[in-house]
Amino acid sequence: MRLGEMDVAAAAKAAAGNWREFQCFAWHRQPNDADNWAIVYTQNRDSELLDRSNAAAIEEAMQPYLGGDVVAEHHSHWACGWIDGYSIRVYRRGRITRAFKAYHELAVRLADYPVLDEEDYSRREYEATIENLADAAWRLKNEYELPEGWEGAVYDWFSSNDCSAIESSDDRGGYPTEEQLRAAFEALRYKQLELV
Repeated sequence: MRLGEMDVAAAAKAAAGNWREFQCFAWHRQPNDADNWAIVYTQNRDSELLDRSNAAAIEEAMQPYLGGDVVAEHHSHWACGWIDGYSIRVYRRGRITRAFKAYHELAVRLADYPVLDEEDYSRREYEATIENLADAAWRLKNEYELPEGWEGAVYDWFSSNDCSAIESSDDRGGYPTEEQLRAAFEALRYKQLELV
């Protein structure tokens, strides 16, 4: 059972000292009362947009507790590159800390719905799709005269005419086909260049 599916007392009991169960793990900044702390990870080198968005929301929520009951953690490993998260003091003098309660509230929200901040996640999807449009059009850029900022206009055209072209099916932003891009360029009347 995940922490967000438990009440706060059960979650605290399950989380405190969780790092002892990690395999191939060395905690170099271990506090004296390490059994009262939990380590939670939020993103890694290969995280997609949703994990990065949720990590940003968790970072914002943990800000008031940093330097006290929360420490930002950055761990590296030869196989997975790096992984970021936090060590959170779960208990102080036998009582559950506010920091852990704040984290637990986020875990409860995530157990119910996978997105902590819809606006942030949507912005990340949009920005990734805009980057992907430029990448997907690498060959077509030599065939059409594209105005500055064409990516935004093409995105808007897809929004109204072919949503599948900008749908983020792999959590990396939309990535249209050349055929879809060509249709958008033609509809937007981008001038086709004479091939020499």
